Amino acid sequence: MSAETLITMRQAVQLSNLSANHLRVLLRAGKISGRKFGETWQINRSSLLAYIRKSETMGAKRGPKSGD
Repeated sequence: MSAETLITMRQAVQLSNLSANHLRVLLRAGKISGRKFGETWQINRSSLLAYIRKSETMGAKRGPKSGD
């Protein structure tokens, strides 16, 4: 990672409204990028924002849930 902006897990939770556990799952699955320093993850801000945008788009395409 070159000049990418890394943010803390706490900042990523606040920015995304996702739990830290879910963000760790996304990191391990390669859905978002980041670096692990010891036991602490630093998350690439732009990859997180791209994931959020993509998730919002996918949610809009799915339409309302049945029973709504």
